[in-house]
Amino acid sequence: MLNELAHFSLNIALGFAVFGTIVPLAGSTLRRSSWMQLAPIFSTLQFILVAFAFGALTVAFVSSDFSLRVVVLNSHTLKPMLYKIAGVWGNHEGSLLLWVLILTLFAACAAVFGRTLPQSLLARVLGVQSSITAAFLAFVLFTSNPFTRVEFPPFNGQGLNPLLQDPGLAFHPPFLYLGYVGLSITFSFAIAALLEGKVDAAWGRWVRPWTLAAWIFLTIGIGLGSWWAYYELGWGGFWFWDPVENASFMPWLISAALLHSAIVVEKRDALKAWTILLAILAFGFSLIGTFIVRSGVLTSVHAFANDPERGVFILMILGVFFGGALLLFALRANAMDSKGVFATVSRESALIANNLLLAISCFVVFVGTVWPLVAELLMDRKLSVGPPFFNVAFTPFMVALAVILPIGSTLPWKRAKRAHLSRLWPVAVFCLACVGLTWAMQTGRSLIGPVGLGLGVWLVMGVLIELYQRTGRGTGKWSRLLSLPLADWGKATAHAGLGITIFGVAGITAWQVEDIRVMAIGDSAEIAEFTVTLDNVEDLRGPNYLTTMADIKLARDGKFIANLYPERRYYPVAEMPTTEAGIDSGLWRDVYVVVGDAQPQGGYAVRTFIKPLANWIWTGAIIMAMGGLLSLFDRRYRVGSVAARRDPVEGEA
Repeated sequence: MLNELAHFSLNIALGFAVFGTIVPLAGSTLRRSSWMQLAPIFSTLQFILVAFAFGALTVAFVSSDFSLRVVVLNSHTLKPMLYKIAGVWGNHEGSLLLWVLILTLFAACAAVFGRTLPQSLLARVLGVQSSITAAFLAFVLFTSNPFTRVEFPPFNGQGLNPLLQDPGLAFHPPFLYLGYVGLSITFSFAIAALLEGKVDAAWGRWVRPWTLAAWIFLTIGIGLGSWWAYYELGWGGFWFWDPVENASFMPWLISAALLHSAIVVEKRDALKAWTILLAILAFGFSLIGTFIVRSGVLTSVHAFANDPERGVFILMILGVFFGGALLLFALRANAMDSKGVFATVSRESALIANNLLLAISCFVVFVGTVWPLVAELLMDRKLSVGPPFFNVAFTPFMVALAVILPIGSTLPWKRAKRAHLSRLWPVAVFCLACVGLTWAMQTGRSLIGPVGLGLGVWLVMGVLIELYQRTGRGTGKWSRLLSLPLADWGKATAHAGLGITIFGVAGITAWQVEDIRVMAIGDSAEIAEFTVTLDNVEDLRGPNYLTTMADIKLARDGKFIANLYPERRYYPVAEMPTTEAGIDSGLWRDVYVVVGDAQPQGGYAVRTFIKPLANWIWTGAIIMAMGGLLSLFDRRYRVGSVAARRDPVEGEA
């Protein structure tokens, strides 16, 4: 009965989404206040109904209700409770329902927190958001219904994909979806602005918190996915330029550009049309990512589905919203005139350079991701674009971005003088000295490590110079520093986090040590300054898997450090093996050990990595997200930029 009610609630939610699109948009066009006032009500009702359906699906997974097809295919009675809950979104149908839930959540939040918005603008924002919800609800109900019954329920299910049975990946998709779908509200703000024909400083301030929230969630989601790939897949990497990894990275790059561009709109009344375009592109790339993950046009270990019918439906959604938004932008962009004037050397110019580098980087990732598909369609050739292409094509733009960030942060608005640039010369000289010293010490290795070290130091010290600059002259520097707005502290923290991540990526790429050998029980191996000893290998049973677990002793200079327990797991229900790495983590390095299958000649294949600065990658991501969170709690965003006002109304109904 609960499942039928949940399915019925989704149908009712679709009806409210259709009305929530038509009535507010018509009301804002006809200037009917009573119609526009219904927009928050429709949005709230959609959220309540979809939340009820999602809760019912969660109950079905927790209680192992095998009358539902999606539960049969993605759950099992022996599965731990955490993964029963994660199974709700660990499949195509459930993840789409989560997508719709977050769509309605953001709409409901906009209805609650958008009370200071002009009534017509809020009505248009919620109307556009409801149209997106209606499209995805139709997708769920017509092609991906999570409440489809099976005629003869089995006694047990087929279990969740073993790769998804991990705490890191259990929380990875929800954070990514909060980022993906959070960009829908910025898209709705952009379309509403185009319909209104007005973009001003207030609009820039309104759109920034929503973009910031989506960017924070994307940062956390991408970080969790990278961390999971590092310790779970057993290949020792943190990023493979997989199509689905790229699908989340592209909106992250564009949303970062949007954050910086919205600052120029708010502060200087410039870059209006460009900011609107970025808001459209950010959500457009989220839809492209959805198409990649669910259509099966590109192969990925992360893909949810391989169904041409679903792919066509998503392509239609992409065409209507992305194509329609670009058409509307082409028709109305001339109305987005910018009045701000600035010199070539100024903070505005630095932010434009920042935007261009981020946009070009995103374009490079996009081309590398879709090129195999284009080559197959146009040239009938099977091609693959892997890490070598992305590393060569993407890295120069990130290096240029890292160089520009501290310069732009210390420049004043409108016009800069030579004195503003001279403050960074000592830092630049110090960073170049760090690069040279590291290059001399590493004896013949790649230049990536020294350059990454220099860029990391440049970004972090640039943050310190900027904060010192903000304290002004004379006494009371500390009080002025502590009284800086949270947005300024957030920006400084996020930039420092980026520097730490760059340093970590450079370190693990340039200075990693790898060793592969066959070891018998009792054998020891000297790897760099560490001694690795295979003490024991035994077969054990987990809650829903069988495992071959190795006991490896790690020592350094004869002193015991830790026991590592790498595993080879086998999940009988899914008939699938997985790898669990044994990792000893430290501030300056990780020792990463993977055990393979037993060898015919005796012993086990053991793969050992010494990974310098590995944890700096995810520490930097956490710091970036914390910086975004600090900015999000800035008082200016809580209070609102303008008081609520009532638009002139004609012919109230």
